[in-house]
Amino acid sequence: MGTASTMACMVESLGLTLPENAAIPAADSRRKVIAQLSGRRIVQMVKDDLRLSQILTREAFENAIMLNAAIGGSTNFVIHLLAIAGRIGVDLSLDDFNALCEKIPLLLNLQPSGGYFMEDFYYAGGLPVVIKEMISLLHKDAITANGKTVAENCESAECFDSEVIATLEEPVKDLTGLAVVRGNLSIHGAVIKPSASLKPELMQHRGKAVVFEDIDDYKARLDDPNLDVDENSILVLKNVGPKGYPGMPEVGNMSLPKKLLEKGVIDMVRISDGRMSGTGFGTVVLHISPEAAVGGVLALVQDGDIIELDVENRKLNLEVSDEVLEERRKLWKPLDMGYNRGYVKLHINHVMQAHEGADLDFLKGGSGDKVTRDSH
Repeated sequence: MGTASTMACMVESLGLTLPENAAIPAADSRRKVIAQLSGRRIVQMVKDDLRLSQILTREAFENAIMLNAAIGGSTNFVIHLLAIAGRIGVDLSLDDFNALCEKIPLLLNLQPSGGYFMEDFYYAGGLPVVIKEMISLLHKDAITANGKTVAENCESAECFDSEVIATLEEPVKDLTGLAVVRGNLSIHGAVIKPSASLKPELMQHRGKAVVFEDIDDYKARLDDPNLDVDENSILVLKNVGPKGYPGMPEVGNMSLPKKLLEKGVIDMVRISDGRMSGTGFGTVVLHISPEAAVGGVLALVQDGDIIELDVENRKLNLEVSDEVLEERRKLWKPLDMGYNRGYVKLHINHVMQAHEGADLDFLKGGSGDKVTRDSH
């Protein structure tokens, strides 16, 4: 369930593809068939005047959020869905993700949250089986690209392998595929995939911060034998967010220090304002907003500070007083990004924070269809 597979499931969950599209393996002949059918359907959609704005409703976004939690999709899903909602003009926030995901267990036994692969998912019945299992929780009347409702599209879905696709009564894990945590360290929120944790007990954890100021600092010191770190520490990586490491690359799933790996440590709490691959696993808090590069509290964290993560209560707090943080802020200086022109400068100036979808601010809000329609 990497990011690409997650996005395929997302667009089917939103109703933007034909049913079963998300999981067909590239080498399966049905991929070519559905491509042909999709081309025919989009021509008919033009004739029927079935537009994107009619499919991408608030209900469609809520369906996608719930289904992503059930399949243990990539945390990148959050940023992409927020960006799409921003462009189409649907009001969506991180609070919606928490409200909709909280009671939804993991139904899909796929790596990194489980043991199987995307190909197994398709041959077990694919996304329509998960939708059918979840239909009582979804907006079943939401319209999709083929002109039918979500409920109509999954009527004939059948599960062929209950080891891969579980039920709400007997889920793969009680842990949900997504949670949003907040606190003084993440005022606008941060995300974590509880189902991908290797040590569920870390869902509630207090530990001392081991701080890396940027990706170069992390690479230089992580495996230093003298690094003051143990299995209870919390690794903190700064300045890898939308502006701080332009483009917000997938470096948030930090490796564990070599000296701890040699002791058999398999998981630690890791915190950053960056992203990670959908194939990443472990107890990793991502997308901290505001990011360090714009002066978020993350920028003020120092080695030895106590951080508390409480996923059950959706909290992430830095146990440092406001007075001390204010003193630290007086000494804080923004990064010298070194970009004075070109696309990277444009990106830094206009990219929004992770909780807003990390899209460019001048692209937010639907442009409408007036120009296209008047030109016919």
